[in-house]
Amino acid sequence: MKIVIIGGTGLIGSKTVERLRNKGHEVVAASPNTRVNTITGEGLAEALVGAQVVVDLANSPSFEDKAVLEFFETSGRNLFAAEKAAGVKHHIALSVVGTERLLEAGYFRGKLAQEKLIKASGIPYTIVHSTQFMEFLSGIAQSGTVGNIVHLSPAYVQPIASDDVADAMVDVTLAAPINGTIEIAGPERFRLNELVARYLEAMGDARKVEADPNARYFGARLEEGSLVSDNNPRLGRITFEQWFATSPRK
Repeated sequence: MKIVIIGGTGLIGSKTVERLRNKGHEVVAASPNTRVNTITGEGLAEALVGAQVVVDLANSPSFEDKAVLEFFETSGRNLFAAEKAAGVKHHIALSVVGTERLLEAGYFRGKLAQEKLIKASGIPYTIVHSTQFMEFLSGIAQSGTVGNIVHLSPAYVQPIASDDVADAMVDVTLAAPINGTIEIAGPERFRLNELVARYLEAMGDARKVEADPNARYFGARLEEGSLVSDNNPRLGRITFEQWFATSPRK
């Protein structure tokens, strides 16, 4: 079948595109890099002609509160108008475990707005809530760095490798819509500060990590379970050690 991957040239998108093509499907990797833009509408209608499934893996280029909200709302409205015109039968979106618990942060308010648009669109859908990607550990460390100290919450995390995310997205893409949400998570649970300390040490990074219950996670204060799933998530297979040993990290 024909599948359009919005954000198809990004980290998760490129892996998902490759896997679906290897299974024999016609896959469009749609992004501004391929002249498909959900914000301006450029190339969107043409890309969706004949598509049965759309998978939205696009992310806001800015984490600023207003910009994030405008990105997800504008992209969603343009996308659903084009999907209805094209007769798309299944809309799939990747979102974040704990979105509804992290609304102090503008990014998560934007993701919640995106999910509301999906549910109101009238198009059969599946939303996938994922825990944080292992590939983003460097960004988390940077977000909490002041001088040579990294201030991070001791809340729990259950990071998932991007390969496991892509595998899950392929399975959801080839399944029927559930008009609901499923959750995916990594196979191991850690304290956020302890995992980042372990990551930095393995990278030979001299920064020290300090546990700070008041440290913000991209603007949101965390409770112990804010970033993990207790909703019977699909678990990835790749452990932190396996990911670290095989993944490019620069």
